[in-house]
Amino acid sequence: MSTNPRSSIRMRAVTQDSAGGPDVLKLIETDRPVPGSTEILVRVHAAGVNPVDWKTRARGRSDVVDGPPFVLGFDVSGVVEETGLGVTIFAPGDEVFGMPRFPHPAGAYAEFVTAPARHFAAKPGNVDHLTAAALPLAALTAWQALVDTADVAPGQRVLVHAAAGGVGHLAVQIAKARGAYVIGTASTEKHELLRGLGADELIDYRTEDFGSILRDVDLVIDTIGGDYTPRSLRVLRKGGILISLLVRDPDFPAELASELGVRATRLLLEPDHAGMQAIADLVTCGQLRPLIDTAVPLAMAAQAHERGETNRTTGKIVLSILD
Repeated sequence: MSTNPRSSIRMRAVTQDSAGGPDVLKLIETDRPVPGSTEILVRVHAAGVNPVDWKTRARGRSDVVDGPPFVLGFDVSGVVEETGLGVTIFAPGDEVFGMPRFPHPAGAYAEFVTAPARHFAAKPGNVDHLTAAALPLAALTAWQALVDTADVAPGQRVLVHAAAGGVGHLAVQIAKARGAYVIGTASTEKHELLRGLGADELIDYRTEDFGSILRDVDLVIDTIGGDYTPRSLRVLRKGGILISLLVRDPDFPAELASELGVRATRLLLEPDHAGMQAIADLVTCGQLRPLIDTAVPLAMAAQAHERGETNRTTGKIVLSILD
């Protein structure tokens, strides 16, 4: 039995006892976590749902989790409930958002989470928690690709695959905020929406071959993999870069990239306080807004996964946790 009386405070969370389909997710009561040194305890108002969540659920494991039971989820938006020893940048009552601990479990499908304070940033005041929870993992992925890795500059040509998806629609906006010429692949019915987000040129992947249309692209954000990767390498200019978000792709064509005189790399994002602050600034000034495809209560996490696995979402799926 714990000697810390705070650990006996209970909370709701969604967990699973086995690998499988969405039906393995179940709502339980469990002990509320306690923040350690340099950590904060956050009362979660909303949690984003990402492909890594349903892939981990289906496999029953990830690179850093051997097996269930575990609580899924990385995207958090909420209010600081308590601070651990040494925390100076937040205080109880502060609104925060972030992607804590990735790729280690954050346990965001729950009413409370703990994590290092610097894995969070102050939530932009002009959006609610549902909107903020749609941002961290997807927006930080786009930021670390476009800004930290490629250092996209004004006038450069950026191709974003699956431009209406969770990462894609945010990458379009961040690239545009950097002054790039933004090209996206998406179905025709999503073109008007993407133009509203700043896309300059759009290609319907179902009826058009981007490889036959495009040349001299500076950067490709590859969210799809498969044959898209080698085809994308061939539309890059000499010295251009492809950034794949599929870090485990066994057929990643590094040798082809070298032969073509371009660079190809794979990105696994990491928690980033400065990156989250930059994303918050873009939201505050109106240059970045996430699209919410679906928002459901915590108890409907299984339905959220069913929706995500269709691969037909526009924007992000979010769980509303604070009733």
